[in-house]
Amino acid sequence: MEGNLSEMEDVRHYVYIVQCCDGTLYTGYTTDIERRIDEHNKGTGARYTRSRTPVRLVYVEESSSKGAALAREYAIKKLSRLEKVKLVKRGGCTG
Repeated sequence: MEGNLSEMEDVRHYVYIVQCCDGTLYTGYTTDIERRIDEHNKGTGARYTRSRTPVRLVYVEESSSKGAALAREYAIKKLSRLEKVKLVKRGGCTG
């Protein structure tokens, strides 16, 4: 891995939920929210969202590490749609 320790410590890890144009929800992980939403909307993001643009960021939370973020992403993906909607309504979106 290249880069010094201070650069690696500056990396932030996010779990996010976007609402697709068809009303479905997609959960993902990124280190750059703006770039990732842009990728989804350009059709270069996840296969699931490519035919469901535009997407809108509805939830985001920051994690302490990549491992924690990926574990949280997995946990959110296991939730039912209703549970995800409740999570979104409780907040966490900065966008």
